Amino acid sequence: MSTENKIEMIRGGQFIVKETNPSEVFTPEDFSDEQKMMRDSVEEFVDKEIVPHKERFEKKDYALTEEVMRKAGEMGFLGIAVPEEYDGLGMGFVSTMLVCDYISGATGSIATAFGAHTGIGTMPITLYGTEEQKKKYVPKLATGEWFGAYCLTEPGAGSDANSGKTKAELTADGKHYKINGQKMWISNAGFCNVFVVFARLEDDKNITGFIVENDPSNGISMGEEEHKLGIHSSSTRQVFFNDCLVPVENMLAGRGEGFKIAMNALNVGRIKLAAACLDAQRRVITLATNYANEREQFKTPIAKFGAIRKKLAEMATNAYVGESASYRAAKDIENRIHLRQEEGATFAEAELKGVEEFAIECSILKVAVSEDMQNCSDEGIQIYGGMGFSADAPMEAAWRDARISRIYEGTNEINRMLAVGMLVKKAMKGHVNLLEPAMAVGNELTSIPSFDTPDFSEPLSEEMDMIKKLKKVFLMVAGSAVQKFGTELEQNQQLLLAASDILIEIYMAESAILRTQKNIARTSVEEQKEQIAMSQLYLYSAVKIIQNRAEEGISSFAEGDEQRMMLMGLKRFTKYINLPNIIELRNVVADKVTGENKYPFTKA
Repeated sequence: MSTENKIEMIRGGQFIVKETNPSEVFTPEDFSDEQKMMRDSVEEFVDKEIVPHKERFEKKDYALTEEVMRKAGEMGFLGIAVPEEYDGLGMGFVSTMLVCDYISGATGSIATAFGAHTGIGTMPITLYGTEEQKKKYVPKLATGEWFGAYCLTEPGAGSDANSGKTKAELTADGKHYKINGQKMWISNAGFCNVFVVFARLEDDKNITGFIVENDPSNGISMGEEEHKLGIHSSSTRQVFFNDCLVPVENMLAGRGEGFKIAMNALNVGRIKLAAACLDAQRRVITLATNYANEREQFKTPIAKFGAIRKKLAEMATNAYVGESASYRAAKDIENRIHLRQEEGATFAEAELKGVEEFAIECSILKVAVSEDMQNCSDEGIQIYGGMGFSADAPMEAAWRDARISRIYEGTNEINRMLAVGMLVKKAMKGHVNLLEPAMAVGNELTSIPSFDTPDFSEPLSEEMDMIKKLKKVFLMVAGSAVQKFGTELEQNQQLLLAASDILIEIYMAESAILRTQKNIARTSVEEQKEQIAMSQLYLYSAVKIIQNRAEEGISSFAEGDEQRMMLMGLKRFTKYINLPNIIELRNVVADKVTGENKYPFTKA
């Protein structure tokens, strides 16, 4: 098979118009021995260095965060994604996801410090820096000798990142840029050694990136630590630049390239943020299960009550689905990076293009997994009851820490609109063929439906058939919306949000089903009984969400006969032939979770 065909097979966003074979997806059960060893060492590190000090993190012990980060650097965890020539471990994208996943689960303070340093603090220099810049800064950042921070957001520039007012002006001797401005919400500001700062030169359309060493004698000052709802020991400050002189050789990439750097950094940040919410869910589920098994009411452990079992089953299901989708996308990105390198691209070029290709999936994951984490911690509080509301129990901090995940790396509203917007742009460029499948669905709406009874004897075959039908729902709604509004679709934000929820649910549900099918093939139906139940359970909920969001979309842009025809199509495309027994499925999952007294679906 030619490289060209391989690339064509795995383009970002194509999942919506293509069938994926279970053997083609990567799952957590596919981790190599090396990856399992890395996972175990990160887990051991967290259980030793973070978990025993949870109380100190909640009491704003910033020095402890710095200390743990330094130890993480000594262990090599900060340099997983950094090439070996810059003192990193040079591991693949899946391994970088794995480390981010397991180091982030115990407290949001370390999750944020780790993500800000390894992602937006180190990565822009690794991927966009000159050879001199990389040699000077990246080894120190990879080993934890230095820490990095990222200065993009300003009081008037949040989601509209390119509207920043911070200025950079070339000095008369042409040797420095003089930076003036104010940045806010800067993670790691209190202990960082180097900033990636975005500023505007003259009246340039786009901002420019600079590498700025943190030297208070060079016009850099900071506000006090911010008082935040959660992530209490994550250092977050305003940073002020007052005639700060930066050598001209510290410009990052070229003039006006800053917006591109910022956007690509966010793509990587989004999928890593999804990873950072995974072990947090596992830990919350395990704690909630422990409590439910121990807490007795009416002389019975509350884990025996149906209302609690429902919660545990759905929490576990969402965690399983999040893992499935996150590692599926991570491996697709890794494969894309390898293909680019085989074609002669540098590490930096390959990494940037690999992640950019799957920017749609990165946005989908950021939204879905951050919201699942929030719901998981919320239900964790509920299972603990009154105790859950107490700061003495672990759920209160988990809930507060989870809340920021829906805001940073682009709010979930922005990411929802981006996912559909990027897909439409890809279709316009011919990278994803949406038009023909959408037209085929339009023709199907006017044809007589088949009344044959399909053969659903294979495990999850009805579920895969439902996924095919749900893709038709998306094509029907999004295709009609594009026809109706064209380039003005971006102005119809509520319609984009509805279409995005359909897209998100399809990707997440399909990922879980594919993972389970792959594992059935290498084990057995009996061994995958609970995973089958979770795949069916999630799909059932996804169908309900898709029905609701599609109806909302159809009612907003179609009327008369067109509306009636689309609503009939919606009914046809969301109809089960064999409706699953939802309560029984939940009980299957709850039995496994409560029986093992933990989240039991990842470790091998």
